[in-house]
Order: sequence, then structure tokens, then C-alpha cells
Amino acid sequence: MDWKEILRRRLATPNTGTHKKKSEQELKDEEMDLFTKYYSEWKGDRKNTNEFYKTIPRFYYRLPAEDELLLQKLREESRAVFLQRKSRELLDNEELQNLWFLLDKHQTPPMIGEEAMINYENFLKVGEKAGPKCKQFFTAKVFAKLLHTDSYGRISIMQFFNYVMRKVWLHQTRIGLSLYDVAGQGYLRESDLENYILELIPTLPQLDGLEKSFYSFYVCTAVRKFFFFLDPLRTGKIKIQDILACSFLDDLLELRDEELSKESQETNWFSAPSALRVYGQYLNLDKDHNGMLSKEELSRYGTATMTNVFLDRVFQECLTYDGEMDYKTYLDFVLALENRKEPAALQYIFKLLDIENKGYLNVFSLNYFFRAIQELMKIHGQDPVSFQDVKDEIFDMVKPKDPLKISLQDLINSNQGDTVTTILIDLNGFWTYENREALVANDNENSADLDDT
Repeated sequence: MDWKEILRRRLATPNTGTHKKKSEQELKDEEMDLFTKYYSEWKGDRKNTNEFYKTIPRFYYRLPAEDELLLQKLREESRAVFLQRKSRELLDNEELQNLWFLLDKHQTPPMIGEEAMINYENFLKVGEKAGPKCKQFFTAKVFAKLLHTDSYGRISIMQFFNYVMRKVWLHQTRIGLSLYDVAGQGYLRESDLENYILELIPTLPQLDGLEKSFYSFYVCTAVRKFFFFLDPLRTGKIKIQDILACSFLDDLLELRDEELSKESQETNWFSAPSALRVYGQYLNLDKDHNGMLSKEELSRYGTATMTNVFLDRVFQECLTYDGEMDYKTYLDFVLALENRKEPAALQYIFKLLDIENKGYLNVFSLNYFFRAIQELMKIHGQDPVSFQDVKDEIFDMVKPKDPLKISLQDLINSNQGDTVTTILIDLNGFWTYENREALVANDNENSADLDDT
């Protein structure tokens, strides 16, 4: 029979019960059954052929939710026990004294001036006698790290002991900071660091003179420096490792020294005189005494020569409340202007200068800000400087990769970022730059006059 005829008959035959069209739900159920069947077969085969998968350790542990109080308490207690155990592993004062005694006893002559030295053989002997806690310090790697140019192949006992002290201090400080790490994730939030510094204040003799009513402002001032420089993306948290790696904690703990010089206090952001200076400036600027700064009030900051264009950008980009700036935002502003050589400060100012949010400064951006400098020069009776000359100087100083654009990285790499930003935002800064040669010559003349007298 011809296949065409068979096809015609097949099409002409009406559907019977056995060929009834399936409903949509039945099709879905059948599809799910087939999926389950084939997935189970595949999963079973995968298990049989990949037995080593069973040995992969678990690497993700879900943090307890806010309503899982028992799990949260268990996590806190286990972390506390862990930190206590780590603390017990550190050398205490008695053990450090014993270590110094052993090192002094095994010194290798001759001395270099008054500096006692030790060779590798005696170094290992001390390691054996010092006890298990010291074992980590008596390695070939540590010895080689401290070995410099001694012709006898020895290291300085004092340098080694200072190395051990520094390591012990770092571990102690890390444990101390970790106690404030509520999340247990290796970082501190702003509130965590505030609690740490607040409880640290009574242990710092240089802060004894602070009134308790000023503590909250002091803590805000201190914490802001950590977050301004260590949290450039403004995530609201800082890694404990980053806190330990920077010098800020050293500056803060330097206040334990009861005989800290006046000069050191003035240059230390965390000292009482420095904190009172910054807060005092804020109060002096706040003419209406509402606890906030308006654009007009901020314009009197420093030498009162910042341009209105720059101040407009500050209030456009920074966090304000009904168009006014609070103390925390003011601290960011001060930290940026007082540390213009630092990448974090340049990032802050660059964002204000980048009016088109393009990620770079072009001739239009530079002209936009320098026009305000020219206007201030006219107001003060000075002859305006040509923008073309200033523009060429800026590009010559920065030497950007793209000859028409200056990126933030270009500014940082040039080491001229502080000069460039000062030229564009502050009349007094621009005048100082423009007359730098005359000022240097004047300083030299004054020095010569002093020498003659």
C-alpha cells in the first residue's frame, strides 16, 4: 500500500480514548516525574564516580539570625573561649624577663659598642631553654630577617627582643580588638571601634584632663580618622588587620606615655590638645550655635580664602542635614584638607573637583574651579593670572597618562596632588604657590640675618 494512502487514513481516523489529549497539568506532572527520575540517576552515578567529593571539608557556616538567640549566645561564648586560649599562648611579663635573661647569658662576643650580639648556635640554645611559647620566634627565618652586616654572622640581642615584644604586642592588641568584633567576621563597625576607644580612655594618662562630657566628641574625633583613611569605600567597617597594619593605633597608644612632649602631642591627632583644637574650631565657626555649619559658616575655615565654587561642591557631595554640616562630616573635611598628600584625602577632594562625575579632570573642570580663584584675585585687587599658564603648569606637574585627562591615580602617582588641589580651591594656597620663589628667598634672607646677629 502506498504510504500516502496510509497517511490519509491515519489522519481520517478520529481520536479514541487511548489517544486522548493530555491536560496541561498532566504534562507538567509527567515532566516533573521524568526530571526526578533522570536527576536521581545522574546524582547516583555522580556519587559513585566521585567518591572524593565526600572528603571536601565544609567551608561555609551560616551566621545565626537575629531571632536565633541561643545560637548567637553559643557563638559569642565559643569566640570568648577561643580568644582566652589565644591570650594564654602569649608571653607574659615574667616570661619576657626570663627570655631577656637567657639572651643576655648567651651573648656572643665581641660587642659592637654597647650592643650585645648572639650567633645562630647560641640563638638555638636559647630557643631550647626558653620554653614552648617562644618556639615560634627561634627559627632560621627570623634570624635571617634580623641578620644585617655583622662580619661574625650575628644578630643584635636588643633588635631580636624588640621583635619579640612587637609580635606579642600585635597579638595582644588583635585579641583586644577582636573582643569588640560583635559579628566575629574580623572587622569592626563604627560602633564597635567607638566602644573600644571609649573604654581605652581611662588607660591613657595623657587624656586624664578631659572632661567626661567631652568623651563622646573625643571618641567621634578619634574614630573618624580610622574610618576616613581605612574605609575609603565607606562600607561602615574596617578590617582588624588594617587597623593593626597602620600607625594610628601606635599614635593612640602613645598617649600612655606620661612624659610625652608638647610637640608630639600637637602633631598627634589623638592627643587631648589636638582633639580640643579641632572641636574648638568647629564651635568658633558655628556662629548661630545650632550645632551645625552652614556654607557661610564653613567659608571662614582656615584663612577664609576657599572659593565659593569649591564650598558649593562640598555641600553638594557630602552628607548634610537641611543643607548644614554636622561634626562628623566636618571631621572628614578637616582630615582631607590637613592631609592632602594622602591618597584617601586626594580621593575626597578629587570627587569634589570631578563635577561631571567622569572619573577624571579635564580642561573644563580645571577652568571651572580656577575661574573662582581669578574672581577672588580681582576682589583683593590682584591681577588675575592666565588660566592657560596655570593649566599648562598643572599638566606638566602631574604628567597624566592621557595628555587631556587627569585621573585620581595620576594625581597620586605624581606626588603633586596636594599642590594641584590647593591651586584650584584656595586663594591663599594659590598665592603661596605663585610666590614660592620670593618666599624662599625671603626665608633665606631672614636666616642670614639671624646668623649675623
